[in-house]
Amino acid sequence: MNLEKICTEEWANIPAAVCAHLFKNFRKRPFAHSVVGDDNLFPGSKEYIHIRIQQRNGGKTLTTVQGLSVIYDKKKLVKAFKKSFACNGTVIEHPEYGEVIQLQGDQRRNIYQFMLEVHLAKEEQLKVHGF
Repeated sequence: MNLEKICTEEWANIPAAVCAHLFKNFRKRPFAHSVVGDDNLFPGSKEYIHIRIQQRNGGKTLTTVQGLSVIYDKKKLVKAFKKSFACNGTVIEHPEYGEVIQLQGDQRRNIYQFMLEVHLAKEEQLKVHGF
């Protein structure tokens, strides 16, 4: 399925500017240089990418992404997320989980669609958690 069709049909709730940006800038798998082969996507393995939401003070939320393969440059991913979703984000070092991406706001659906669209993960690898 092509990105233009997804932007017009499946992402009807996402602002047109974000879809236009995705269509313009992510047509050619921007993270392909990070991927050695499709074997790195761990299809059918027990390696999951967890997308979680955490409640903060004042009704604010934080989205975390954990479990990405070490072959991906997390800072480049955060830069692409920030630009695509118009939010702030960072990479933190967690003692138990390793590098974890944090983004402001509820970006679970956006991250899920983004990762599928640029072929960073298979659908069965993504686990979305939260209320």
